[in-house]
Amino acid sequence: MVGPLIATKFHVPQRRSATVPRARLTDRLAGGPAKLTLVAAPAGFGKTTVVTEWLSSLGDDQRVAWLSLDARDDEVMSFWSYVIAALDVAVPGVGVEALELLQSTPSSIEAVLATLVNDLDSRSTAVVLVLDDFHVIQDTAVQVGMAFLVETLPANVRLVIVSRADPSLPLARLRARGELVEIRAADLRFTAAEASAYLNEIMGLAVHDEDVVTLGERTEGWIAALQLAALSMQGRDDAGAFIAGFAGDDRYVVDYLVEEVLERQPEAVRRFLLETSILSRLTGDLCDAVTGAGGGAATLQALDRANLFLVPLDDHREWYRYHHLFAEMLRGRLLDELSEDVGELHLRASDWFKRHDHTTEAIGHAIDAAAFDRAADMIILAMPAMQQRRQETTLVRWFEMLPAEIVRDRPALSIGFAGTLLSAGRTDGVEALLRDAESANGGTSEEIRAVQGGIALYRAAQALTSGDIESASEHARIAVELAEDRDHIDRGSATGLLALILWSRGDLADARASWAVSLEELHRAGHLSDMIGGSIAVADIQLAQGRLTEARETYRHALGVAGGSEPPLRGAADMHVGMSDLLRERDDLDGARRHLAAAEALGEYAGLPQNRHRRRMAAARLLQTAGDPAIAIPILDEAERLYTPDFFPDVHPIPALRARVQLTAGRKADTLDWVRRSGVTVDDQLSYLREFEHVTLVRVLLARPVDTRQLADASRLVERLLHGAEHGGRWGSVIELLVLQSITLHKTGRIEDAVDALARAVSLAKPEGYVRVFADEGEPVARLLAALAKRGDDSAYVRRLHAATTAARRPRSAAQGLVDPLSDRELDVLRLLGSELAGPEISRQLVISLNTLRTHTKNIYAKLGVTSRREAVRRATDLGIFRTER
Repeated sequence: MVGPLIATKFHVPQRRSATVPRARLTDRLAGGPAKLTLVAAPAGFGKTTVVTEWLSSLGDDQRVAWLSLDARDDEVMSFWSYVIAALDVAVPGVGVEALELLQSTPSSIEAVLATLVNDLDSRSTAVVLVLDDFHVIQDTAVQVGMAFLVETLPANVRLVIVSRADPSLPLARLRARGELVEIRAADLRFTAAEASAYLNEIMGLAVHDEDVVTLGERTEGWIAALQLAALSMQGRDDAGAFIAGFAGDDRYVVDYLVEEVLERQPEAVRRFLLETSILSRLTGDLCDAVTGAGGGAATLQALDRANLFLVPLDDHREWYRYHHLFAEMLRGRLLDELSEDVGELHLRASDWFKRHDHTTEAIGHAIDAAAFDRAADMIILAMPAMQQRRQETTLVRWFEMLPAEIVRDRPALSIGFAGTLLSAGRTDGVEALLRDAESANGGTSEEIRAVQGGIALYRAAQALTSGDIESASEHARIAVELAEDRDHIDRGSATGLLALILWSRGDLADARASWAVSLEELHRAGHLSDMIGGSIAVADIQLAQGRLTEARETYRHALGVAGGSEPPLRGAADMHVGMSDLLRERDDLDGARRHLAAAEALGEYAGLPQNRHRRRMAAARLLQTAGDPAIAIPILDEAERLYTPDFFPDVHPIPALRARVQLTAGRKADTLDWVRRSGVTVDDQLSYLREFEHVTLVRVLLARPVDTRQLADASRLVERLLHGAEHGGRWGSVIELLVLQSITLHKTGRIEDAVDALARAVSLAKPEGYVRVFADEGEPVARLLAALAKRGDDSAYVRRLHAATTAARRPRSAAQGLVDPLSDRELDVLRLLGSELAGPEISRQLVISLNTLRTHTKNIYAKLGVTSRREAVRRATDLGIFRTER
């Protein structure tokens, strides 16, 4: 779990007074603006010292956010929690929304970082963010997030990475743009003059110039080796002879010099160094616990005064760490000399961290001590909070370090490991873990029931992931039966999973009933965001059932829950998106635009992960309705790129929706490509999951030149689809299929039958206020509506449908190609968004407040259907808005 955060990791290391000034390097760091500054070299090259020297020269107008990384930060939740906290230390209040989004479940890291970047961009403060020891970060998800952060950093933020190895970032592209400052090992090596200054002025030795040159050549300017050599030469009269006999590559040099340093220490100090080398950070009380002796704080202070490779981590000199290179060498010697004591040392450290509520470190040391039973018991206690915070990477790493029998003997651990793997998108080994839990013996009846429920739940999830709906349904029902009445989380999870399975099967009524139980249980448990997420599913089901009014009430209720807190709960934006699409169907296009704009104004943190693609799908449908299908297509391309799969059935695949929009735009060849790629045919076995695709196929067949065979295929497919939709109570689909049937019958000359089919569609649609399902078909349906009116049905609803069907839908601004054109002021803002100016600079240039700028920016994003500054400029360029402006 993340927490409590270690405050000393945010302290900029103190610049020692006894250092060699390195103006040639600090000038390079200070010169010219750059998104990224990379200081990369092996251990012991003085990377951190150079950076801290440069930071000490910065003016008061620049804030420094420092983060010292370690191996525990090599997972998404820990890493970004610390990064956001470091920025908050430098600029109080920054990142609050981003941190809340990060800690919610689930969330997109890109959404978290977009929120953070927008927050930084809105402030006038110049910030230098330093990530020290970045080489410990190997997690792919963190690396991807870092690449996004680097690409989107506002101009007022400079990122400095200090690392032993190059990070997985687009360095070549940044280098080509002139956005990268690099300090490498060749730059960091001491020159002869710097080496002489260090040895003679700082260390007080009397080393001749030629010996300095020799030592520099032997060490290749490697600062750590020079420092170790200087310590070894203290008190010697034969410095020249020592240097002359000094040879070998870096590894042997370090081995030799560490041995020299250690041999010169008193035995008590030497043993202290070895025994405490297992610790990644040190304080007096912790050292006392590990060594079993007293005086740890005094020893640390003495080592600090002796410059013995100890780095203070705070201003009070309470917490320290060893120089990484020194610590590595100490640990090697520890294994050589005191290997039988290593396990006990780790156990003592584990006990201390456990007593002080540092669970992650307590577990890590228990594993290092091979105290796997102890580690397993602590993991079981820590697991619920870590799963809630999505720290799957750390959990999986721990699980994989535990012997198989330790996991096998603990059903809770087996089940937890299985659930963690599934949450991380992995299915390998899940079934074996569930079988281990199943075969375990012992426990109270309540514990046995909980284990059985967990096994059933994850077997259901595994089956649903693999597409085995029948098996998923069977296991989900067992999980529901085993969930204790008072365990609201288990019951909410089990009934929610069952609802997803029923929904995937097309059993909409049963799915709604199961969702009702799930939402009530989640509400009782206080998991309001999860409840809101379930409300999205309920509304989707109601829309499929043709119950627009009920779906509207579901959106309104969930929006009341989500919007009733400050900031709004996750899922609030999703409710606005759903309401927008519903209003579009009822032909309230202005209301639909307002809700889409409201969703955008709330920001990504207020949306669940799938909202990114669902919002774009709603925007594309609105553009299609308004007569801008060509503009909708690239938005759907973006939606597909951002698609976030989950356990929800994908009943409206983006490629099929894009094919429909392409038909409207006259790109029939593209729709035929979709038919080939999707593999749908008129003779397929029909299912609810592919119903939207088969209805799309009907549209493709009807859009082609009149062909008797194709019309017969379309007619036959519509009949089959209608039968399935009516049987499944999917009246939303029934209405659409009846409209398409009326068009098919009209094309074959069966006018009266066509009007009958349309009359039935109108009868079903009228109570719920459907409009666009008729109006978007244009002239064919307009003629049939006129025929229906002549036949006696001249109701206000039919007249409304006819008026909507015959109304011309054209872009409101042909020049801009937008549903809602940009105002003059928004065009001013958009032009400056394409510059290098930061938000505060844009507001000053336009003489508006930052809040006003934010409002204009949100409106621009909503109108362009984008979520970032870069996307806005790219979309405006594609639409030719900048050319139109000129």
